Amino acid sequence: MGFFNRLFNLDKADAVSSKQASLASQLGLDAKAAALVLAEIDIDNAISIHENWKLRLQNYVDHTSNEALQTDAVALDDHCELGKWLHGRGGERLGKYPTFQILVARHQYFHTQASTVVAQVQGNNLEAARKTLDGSYRYASSQVVVLLKELKRNLTR
Repeated sequence: MGFFNRLFNLDKADAVSSKQASLASQLGLDAKAAALVLAEIDIDNAISIHENWKLRLQNYVDHTSNEALQTDAVALDDHCELGKWLHGRGGERLGKYPTFQILVARHQYFHTQASTVVAQVQGNNLEAARKTLDGSYRYASSQVVVLLKELKRNLTR
């Protein structure tokens, strides 16, 4: 049984043999519906974009970036490609599942932590910004990436 299967805690009556059924079918998604989900969101691109934030923020902390990051804009979890999908079509298709809700919450936390780093840099508190970047931000980022990779893995089985 996969990671998402355990987290979704699906009803036994709804589940087919865990060895034979993919996550997509256990979620009530047939192969066509799983393909639609994958067509709606480029999971690899979303992962790449969110992984690149670490470098962007590190450069911002080190003052080697020309970006004019704004705390409020960075905090918005529904403005990036992934966030638009999570709060839109993704939510419509998968929003009833607890693990999807966890992904939404982890993504929101990711943006909150990124925004915190920006605010700390703007407040000239570079030590705190580095601690946040290497601590809660890194944790939030890794959770989003792991959840997205697992979602993709199970949808492409």
